[in-house]
Amino acid sequence: MSYIIALTTIGGMESAKKIAKTLVDERLAACVNIIPYVKSFYVWEEKTTEDDESLLIIKSDEKVKEKLINRIKELHTYTLPEIIIINFNDGLPDYLKWISESVRRSEDRSK
Repeated sequence: MSYIIALTTIGGMESAKKIAKTLVDERLAACVNIIPYVKSFYVWEEKTTEDDESLLIIKSDEKVKEKLINRIKELHTYTLPEIIIINFNDGLPDYLKWISESVRRSEDRSK
């Protein structure tokens, strides 16, 4: 089994909550944590930009990675959303089992 953590930032708590709830409701994520405030500096359109954003930490299963990425892109308000995937295989076994079972329901629903 392989698991993933997806990271994305977004402006506004309401947008963050919408993405989090949708991903969990659609069983593309077992859990989404929202860190409500991060200060981001980045270059966009040749200018250094400073924004207040929220960080979403999305726990899921590798087998739904492409669906998860596509859904985040659909829901996101940014033209080019940050979507970073971190793969992992180790953790508390019961927690990893819970992730798989939570996301597996997504596959069952699509049949």
